[in-house]
Amino acid sequence: MAISDIPEYAHLSPSDVEALGVELDAIRADIEADRGERDARYIRNTIRFHRGLELTGRALIFGSRKRSMRWAGAGTLGVAKIIENMELGHNVMHGQWDWMNDPEVHSTSWEWDNTGPSAHWKHTHNYIHHKYTNVLGMDDDVGYGLLRVTRDQRWRPFYLGNLVYNTLLAMFFEYGVAAQHLELGRKRKTEADQLALKRDLADVGAKIGRQVGKDYVVYPVAVGLATRSRQGVFSAMKANLMANIIRNLWTNAVIFCGHFPDGAEKFTKKDMDNETHAEWYLRQMLGSANFHAGPVMGFMSGNLSYQIEHHLFPDLPSNRLPEISVRVQALCEKYDLPYTTGSLPVQYAKSWRTIAKLSLPNKYLTATSDDAPETASEKRFDNLGEDDERLYRGVDPQTGRRRGLRTAIAAARERKRADRLAA
Repeated sequence: MAISDIPEYAHLSPSDVEALGVELDAIRADIEADRGERDARYIRNTIRFHRGLELTGRALIFGSRKRSMRWAGAGTLGVAKIIENMELGHNVMHGQWDWMNDPEVHSTSWEWDNTGPSAHWKHTHNYIHHKYTNVLGMDDDVGYGLLRVTRDQRWRPFYLGNLVYNTLLAMFFEYGVAAQHLELGRKRKTEADQLALKRDLADVGAKIGRQVGKDYVVYPVAVGLATRSRQGVFSAMKANLMANIIRNLWTNAVIFCGHFPDGAEKFTKKDMDNETHAEWYLRQMLGSANFHAGPVMGFMSGNLSYQIEHHLFPDLPSNRLPEISVRVQALCEKYDLPYTTGSLPVQYAKSWRTIAKLSLPNKYLTATSDDAPETASEKRFDNLGEDDERLYRGVDPQTGRRRGLRTAIAAARERKRADRLAA
C-alpha cells in the first residue's frame, strides 16, 4: 500500500521532522518579510502583458481574412489564456497577492477565464487538494475520479480506457475542473446534500454559459457583423476553440508533471488527523515533483515548474519560487531527502506511462504497490536487511553527510538490480 508512516519512510526521527519544519518556517518568514514593490510590480506587469496578448490575439482573429493570421491569432490568444489561468488565476486565487490589499488581485474577487467557478475551485484545490495532497480517499486530484494512477486503486474494467480518458481530459481540461467540485459519483442521501448539488450545478451551468457565450457566440457574431461574412463567424469560433484547447493541453501537462511522475508519492489516511505542521511539510515534499524550467518556461507554467515549493508555500508569490527552490534543495541535501525533478517531456512521459500501465490489472504488472515507480511505501526497504540498514542510516563517517531516504532509495534500486542479475 501507499506510505502510511511518513517519518519512517523518510528515515527521519520525530525531532528531525520538527527541525525540518523549523527551517521551512524560516524560509516562509524571510519571504513574507521581504515582499514589497518588486513583487507588486511583477503581478501588475503580468496583468498588462496578458491583456496586451489577449487584445492582439483577438485583433488578429477579428481583422484578418488570411487563414495563417487567424491561426496566429488563435495561438496568441491561447498563450494569453495560459497566462491568465496559470500565472494569474491559479496564483491570485491562492491568496498569493492578498497582502497587497488590491481588489484587482485579491483571492476573494478574482473570477478566472475558465468554466469552473472560482469559488468551487478554491474549495476543491486550495482546501482539499493542498491540505490532503495525494492522500488516497481524501484528495480528488489523485486520478480526478476518472483515472487509475496508483496500484492502491482497485482495478476495474472501466480503467481499460485510461489513455482515452486522459486524452479527452487534456483537451477539455477546463470542463474537468468545472465537474470536479460536483463529485457526481458520490451518493447524496440527505435532502441538504441534494439541494447543495442543485446549487452547485446551477453555478457551474451559469459559468459554462458565460464562457461559451463569450467565446463561441458574442465574439464570433461581432466578427461576422464587422466582416459581413458568415465564414468569419465560423472562423472566429474555430480560433477560440483552438485557443481553449491550447490552454487546456498545456495546463494538463503542467499539473500532471507536478503530481504523477515517478517519485511523487501517495499516502494513506493513517495518522492524517494527528499530522503536525512539520509532517505536512514533509508530505508535500515527498508527494510533489518539479520539472526543469528557465524564466520563460517558469512564467508560462505559473511557476508550477516549482511544484514542490508551491506545495510547501501555496500562498507565497509565485515569482519567489525560483529563489525558494535553492533553499529547499539545500534542505533536501542536508536531510538526505529526494528532490524529484526532470525535464518536462520526461516527467510528462512518465505520467502517461503510469496511466497506460495502470489501465491493466495488477497481475499484468511487475512491481508491487510498495515498490513501484509511481508509488511506494515504507515496506520497499524491508528486503534490504540489517547490513544495508547500517549503510543508509546515521552519518557517513567519510563525508559527514546524513544518510536517509535518498540513500535508502539508491540502496533499494541497487539491490533490485543485483537480484535481477542473479536471477
